[in-house]
Amino acid sequence: IIDATVVQAPKQRNTEAEKAAIKEGGVPEGWKPAKTRQKDRDARWSIKYSKAKIKEGADPKAARPVDLAIPMFGYKNHIGIDKTHGLIRTWDASAANAHDGARLPVLISKDNTASGVWADTAYRSKKNEAFLASGMFTSHIHQRRKPRRALPERIAKANTRRSKIRAQVEHVFAGQKNRMGLVVRTIGIARATIKIGMANLAYNFQRLAWLEGRTAPA
Repeated sequence: IIDATVVQAPKQRNTEAEKAAIKEGGVPEGWKPAKTRQKDRDARWSIKYSKAKIKEGADPKAARPVDLAIPMFGYKNHIGIDKTHGLIRTWDASAANAHDGARLPVLISKDNTASGVWADTAYRSKKNEAFLASGMFTSHIHQRRKPRRALPERIAKANTRRSKIRAQVEHVFAGQKNRMGLVVRTIGIARATIKIGMANLAYNFQRLAWLEGRTAPA
């Protein structure tokens, strides 16, 4: 089961000219070495979209709920967990604006004995489907609806069945952000990668302890 989440980092207060220089991979003019060391030039902004849901039995004349677009700054934690135990088997770190789907090949492990792959629509592409087929994997990636067209009922039901399994990965992110308070306060992608990797390792320790406690004899 594959997914990614943004791990927030302290927001940088830079001018438009400084932002442009950073996006080009350079150091803004006038920055001294001491200031450069204290500025995170690897973290990026991303938008998290939250689709509003209409409650059953709601008044059709009532105002529709508003979809949310939440800007977030930091890095991304890309993970792949196994369906049976919920342990993080593969992971990667990137800037927050990295496309989720491009990380799918990195997160697929042939050491996993199962062949099914679950992910949301961000991972569905012809390239990824071809990659999974070439590796003898079974794709359970959500299907997108076509622009300005409703999703066919059979596909919507199939996506719902997939969601029941794919949702397991959200428990990992919730555990890291709520119980572990995961944020990145270091500077640069190298240190952020170590921080995120250690958080993934710590989560696996906690998860393993829970799994062993559940199966231990009374």
